[in-house]
Amino acid sequence: MNLGKVAIVTGAGSGIGKAVTLALAEAGYRVVLAGRREAMLDAVRDEARQRHGAGDRLLCVPTDVADAAAVEDLFAKAVAHFGRVDVLFNNAGRGNPPGSFLDWTAAEWREVVDVNLNGMFYCLQQAFRVMRDQSPQGGRIINNGSISAHTPRPNSIAYTATKHAVMGLTKTAALDGRAFNIAVGQIDVGNAMTELASRMAKGVPQANGAIEIEPMIDVDVVGQSVLYMANLPLEANVLFHTVMATKMPFVGRG
Repeated sequence: MNLGKVAIVTGAGSGIGKAVTLALAEAGYRVVLAGRREAMLDAVRDEARQRHGAGDRLLCVPTDVADAAAVEDLFAKAVAHFGRVDVLFNNAGRGNPPGSFLDWTAAEWREVVDVNLNGMFYCLQQAFRVMRDQSPQGGRIINNGSISAHTPRPNSIAYTATKHAVMGLTKTAALDGRAFNIAVGQIDVGNAMTELASRMAKGVPQANGAIEIEPMIDVDVVGQSVLYMANLPLEANVLFHTVMATKMPFVGRG
C-alpha cells in the first residue's frame, strides 16, 4: 500500500488516464484527477470509491492542460489538499485533426501542439517546482509518450511530431531532475483498448496502403504498467517502457 503517496493524473476522465487512476487508487495512493470534463472526472472518482474504498483519497480538479494558469492552479490545489506531490502521470493528449494534413488549418495544428506538447511541458514544469521545494524533496514524473514517439503511422504528422517532442522532454527532464531527486520516465503504449484507439480493432491504414485490423490489449494492463513505474524507489528509474499488443505491426518492416 502507498497511503502516504500523492499522485496527479491528467486526462483522468477516460481511457488510459482512467485506468491508471483506478490502479493507483486500488494501491492506496491519494489521487488528484485532472481533465477538462468535470462530470467524467466525478464518474471515475465514484467508481474508484465503489471498487476500492478510496473514500476521501480522491480529489477532482477540472483542468485544461493547454492553459498554463490552470495547470498552476491544479498543482496548488493538490498541495493545499494533500500537502505534496509524489507522482505525476503526465497523460492528457489528443489525436490528429481529421483528413490530410494538407487541408489542416493553422489553428488545427496548434490545438494538437497546445495539448500534447505545451500542456505536457506546463505540467512537467509545475511538478518540478513542487517536487524541488517539498520535504522530503523529489518525486516521479511519468510522461505518456506513444509508440508514435518512435515510429509514425500514415497521416499522423501532428500527433507523431508532438510525441517525438515528448521523448525530448523526457530525456532532458530525466537529466535535469537529478539535482532535485526527481525521476522522469516515459511509457509508450501500443493499441490499448480505449475510445481513442478503438478504430484499430476495425481496421486502420498500414504503411503499404492496406487497411488491416490490429490486435489490442486491455487498458488495465497499462494501468498496472504505470503503477509498477510509480512504485519504484527514486534511486531507480524506467526511462522508457513500451507496452503493446504482442502481435501488433510495430516491430519489423512497415
